[in-house]
Amino acid sequence: MSLLDQPLLLAAEAAAAPAYHPGLPQLIIILVYLSLLLGLGMFSSRLFSGTREDYQTASHSIGPFLLLMSIFGTTMTAFALVGSSGQAYKEGIGVYGMMASSSGIIHSLCFFLIGVKVWSFARRHGYTTQIEFFRDRLDSDFLGLLMFPILVGLVIPYLLVGVISSGVVIQGLTAGLAPDWSWFQATKPDGEVIRALHGGVPPWLGSMVICVVVLIYVFFGGMRGTTWANTFQTLVFMVLGIITFYVIADRLGKQDGLMQNLRVLGESVPKEFSTRTEMSKMKFFSYLLIPLSVGMFPHLFQHWMTAKSAKAFKVPVIFHPLFIMIVWVPCVLVGVWAQGSLMPAMPPKPSLESANSILPFLVKTQTGPILGGFLAAGILAAIMSSLDSQFLCIGTIFNNDIVRHYAGKDRFTDKQQVMFTRLFIIGIVAVTYIISLILGTKSSVFALGVWCFSGFSALFPIIIAALYWRGLTAAGAICGVLAAIASWGTLFFMATAHGELGEFVLEIPWGEGEPLQVMPVAGMFFSTLIATVVVSLFTKKPSEEKIAKFFG
Repeated sequence: MSLLDQPLLLAAEAAAAPAYHPGLPQLIIILVYLSLLLGLGMFSSRLFSGTREDYQTASHSIGPFLLLMSIFGTTMTAFALVGSSGQAYKEGIGVYGMMASSSGIIHSLCFFLIGVKVWSFARRHGYTTQIEFFRDRLDSDFLGLLMFPILVGLVIPYLLVGVISSGVVIQGLTAGLAPDWSWFQATKPDGEVIRALHGGVPPWLGSMVICVVVLIYVFFGGMRGTTWANTFQTLVFMVLGIITFYVIADRLGKQDGLMQNLRVLGESVPKEFSTRTEMSKMKFFSYLLIPLSVGMFPHLFQHWMTAKSAKAFKVPVIFHPLFIMIVWVPCVLVGVWAQGSLMPAMPPKPSLESANSILPFLVKTQTGPILGGFLAAGILAAIMSSLDSQFLCIGTIFNNDIVRHYAGKDRFTDKQQVMFTRLFIIGIVAVTYIISLILGTKSSVFALGVWCFSGFSALFPIIIAALYWRGLTAAGAICGVLAAIASWGTLFFMATAHGELGEFVLEIPWGEGEPLQVMPVAGMFFSTLIATVVVSLFTKKPSEEKIAKFFG
């Protein structure tokens, strides 16, 4: 019997205590939390000045603390919570080293090497989006036009990670709410009931509610509302994440203290899950390229533009690694514990759907209904703190880099430009939601996240070259972008053709032994790097005036 097919402890508790209907307390708390979030967003909208700059960058008024919370909140997604626990359940403790420990260092390095520098250029020359920077830096309209669909196309899988996860989380944590309603029933293809999900709010409805809530406070509050909501949600999911970790450790370990619980739970995990011995070393180290994606996240670029001054970056650079540890350690350990002997027997390789549901399932079964509801709100807080920034950045890119650039800066009023931004956000939300319905909940959150981040990492050499290499040319950058998207598309097609989206690796012949295994991101990254450098060496350099503008 699998973990997700076992009788839920909550259902048994509810039968003994009729005052609690299974799933109802969790649903009530989730709805109250979403209402508070809407209230915060609507309140922030009262401070909106009505200008395009205020809607997109909060008039560059964000200080160190809010900048830290908004940056961290937008980088810690469902990938970090739902995805990491599910992947740790499948692959073991090595998931932490692959992503979390390297991300803590590389993210802060990107904030320092890229964030501060692009902020100074943006404040000096009036940029709000990456495309504006690249277009001016290389004096190429075609480059900007090329990057628009690529950046939007890479953000959509990132959005899908949050939208799909929100539906999975809400269904898992409200299971038992309405088992007699046809919409709320969860069954396998053979008709067998999935007891861990049966009666919960269906994923399509849960995802739709989350999309609507995020859309409302982004629509009215803009960047200021997004920043405030991110700060609130970051505090919520960090505090409740620590509580989740403590409660689950106590329920599973059954010892007198936290350290004793950690010891017995660690001893219960099989060796192949408590070490990374089963993981190729080259595969492990090639994961180090994936955190470089933050250097090209368009939503993170926009958050950098909200800072009051360069000094505001000091706090995020210092505290971001610590915050990553606080979030990732509990999630990865919980996923690993689910493979331990203290948990009932389960198959060694669960389905993708089961892996996505590990965290909400443990929250549901190892906590009471009230605490479970609060923890559900914490998980949703992490999911929504990324969705809002991503929705806003896509709308901003459309208005600034398509409407405003090609129609003329003075053709439309600020009010009209805010309207264009909002309308495109509505369109992207609708498209993302429809795609999530097509993909369903069986898509691996971790795999989707890795492929999305790999695409942004492939573009990393271009931003570094634009900031630090005088010899970068427009032709070099264009060829680099084409190489990145071509390699990403080719490898993605190969992975899907083999049915191994989450397991696909590149094999490089190495002597007479077994081939080296590396993540696809390595092929994408070096394809971009080589194309950018080689073409730039043999094509026309930017004018002296342009070089002086950025390197003078």
